[in-house]
Amino acid sequence: MATIVKTEAGTWKALIRKTGWPTSIKTFRTKRDAEDWARRTEDEMVRGVYIQRSGSERMTLEMALKRYLKEVSPTKESATQKAEASKAKQLISHLGKYSMAALSAEIIASYRDTRLATMTNRGKPTSNNTVRLELALLSHLFTVAIQEWGLGLSFNPVLNIRKPSPGEGRNRRLSAEEERRLLTAVRNHSNPMLGWIVCLALETGMRSSEIISLRRYQIDIKKRVARLSTTKNDTARTVPLSKLATETFQVALSNPVRPIDCDLIFFGEPGRNGKRSPYAFTKTWGQLKKKLGMSDLHFHDLRHEAVSRLVEGGLSDQEVSAISGHKSMQMLKRYTHLRAEDLVSKLDTLRDR
Repeated sequence: MATIVKTEAGTWKALIRKTGWPTSIKTFRTKRDAEDWARRTEDEMVRGVYIQRSGSERMTLEMALKRYLKEVSPTKESATQKAEASKAKQLISHLGKYSMAALSAEIIASYRDTRLATMTNRGKPTSNNTVRLELALLSHLFTVAIQEWGLGLSFNPVLNIRKPSPGEGRNRRLSAEEERRLLTAVRNHSNPMLGWIVCLALETGMRSSEIISLRRYQIDIKKRVARLSTTKNDTARTVPLSKLATETFQVALSNPVRPIDCDLIFFGEPGRNGKRSPYAFTKTWGQLKKKLGMSDLHFHDLRHEAVSRLVEGGLSDQEVSAISGHKSMQMLKRYTHLRAEDLVSKLDTLRDR
C-alpha cells in the first residue's frame, strides 16, 4: 500500500515502495489527487506496465534540447549542427517551458499551425519545409529520449500529427543572359575564389559546402575527378570533372596567395586560434546577386541548374545520381525540371522516325 502524508507546506506526498520496482514519490495539492495517483501507479505495477515518468516530468523541452545540442548534434556535420541550433531556438521560444511528459500531439499540432502562420523577416509566411525540419528535430529528440535517456516516455507524440507538405520544390533556372552577367560579375570580383566556386557549382553540381571544404589532395587533375569524403548524406562519392571544371581547379590549385601550411583550396582569413576555415562567401554572394537584380537566385539553384543540364545532356538517372549524390530518385526528380522549349526538337525528331 502507498503511504500518503501531509507536508509542512500543506501539500500531500504519496510514496510507493513495491518489491521489484523503484521507490516512487510524488507531491500533490490535494489528498485525493495523491490517492488517485498512488492507486493508478500501483495498478500499473501489478500489470507490469508501469513506467517511471519522473524524468520526463522534471525535464523541460528547453533542457532536453540543450542536452541534445550538447550530446547528439556534435556527432553531425558542422552545417547540420548550426541548422539544428537555429531550429532549437524556435522550438524553445514556443514550447520550451513544457515538460517532455506534457508535450502532447495536440500541443505540437498547435505549434505547427502557429509557425505556418508566422511571417518571416522578409514578410513571407514561414515555409512548409522550415516547419517540417523543426518537427523532424523535435521527433528525433523524442526518439533519443525514449531509446537512450530513460526519461520514461512511452511514445513519440510528433508521429501522431500531420506534417506540412514539402511542396514542389524550387524550379529556378538560369537564362543564358543571366549566366553571362553572373559569370562576368564573379570573375571581376576582387577575390578570384568567388568566380572559381560559382563556375565549379555550375560545372559539377556540387553543393557549396562540398566545394568550399575541398582540400588539395581530393583533386586528381590527371584523372579529372574530385573525391568527396564529406557530403550531406554522409556517403563519399567521386565527381567527374568537365574540361572547364578541370581548368578551374588547376588555376585554383596554383593560387599564389595560398599560405604554405593551408591545404584548403578555398580558404578564409585565420581565426582566433590561428587556423584557417573555408572561404565564407555568403555575404558577398548576397550583395552581388542583389546588385545584378537576381535577389531570388539561391546559390543552391546553381546545383539545380547543373543537374538539370546533365539530364538534358542525355545522362541516365543512375549516372546523374552518381555525380550529384542523390540517393533517392524521387529527390533527383525535383532537380530535373527540363525546359519545355528544349524538348520540342526532340519531339519533332521522334515524329520523323
